[in-house]
Amino acid sequence: MQSVFLTAELHHLLMVSYVAEPEILAPLVPKGTELDDWNGKNLLSLVALSFGTIRLKGIPIPLYRDFAEINLRLYVRAKAPEGWRRGVVFVREVVPRRAIAFVARWLYNENFVTCPTRSRLDHDPGSGRYSALYSWQHREEWLTVGAEYAGEPAGPGTASAEEFIVEHYWGYATRRDGSTVAYRIAHPPWRVWPATGFSAEGDFAGFYGAQFGAAFAGQPSSVLVAEGSPVVDHPAAVLGR
Repeated sequence: MQSVFLTAELHHLLMVSYVAEPEILAPLVPKGTELDDWNGKNLLSLVALSFGTIRLKGIPIPLYRDFAEINLRLYVRAKAPEGWRRGVVFVREVVPRRAIAFVARWLYNENFVTCPTRSRLDHDPGSGRYSALYSWQHREEWLTVGAEYAGEPAGPGTASAEEFIVEHYWGYATRRDGSTVAYRIAHPPWRVWPATGFSAEGDFAGFYGAQFGAAFAGQPSSVLVAEGSPVVDHPAAVLGR
């Protein structure tokens, strides 16, 4: 049985996906992996979520719960004995606490940054309507993404864009020596809500990089909210060992 490194509760994951040209994403692909596409389209997803309790090797971390994280990710895959391991590469991850960013950079060499974040999740029981709004502050500017959704969540359709976006169970990152670290992210299949409305405000290309300007300038190819669940991160290992 594989040991558990970290567990966390993730809720109401707002996932906004854009089509990006492969040459823009290629420099970010770790060694031993390749871009994973959906129906010939390479997606870049802005994901905002609510973190619940975090446990490190089973021990709750005081004061590190109930905060918003925002990340930008692309999709890759790596060949393994059982077949393809589909995973994500994080371009940048925003958290509100320096200790979280420090530990993540130390363990995975991922690009965590610390910014003030805030979130608002609303539910009208009478109408069954929901809304989620996530924001983070950078250089005096607040960047914001939000969505409205309604009804009961459902499993994504087979071979759908929604299934592609939520069904990636590996994380890959490039270490300082150029090698690739891989870690398994275990959670039950997530149910999703298609968004009935969407909003975004702020200079996303200015925050993430001018190379992503064309992707952010277009309309999202998909906007959904995943219900979330407890998530287990298994210890990282160098790819190919």
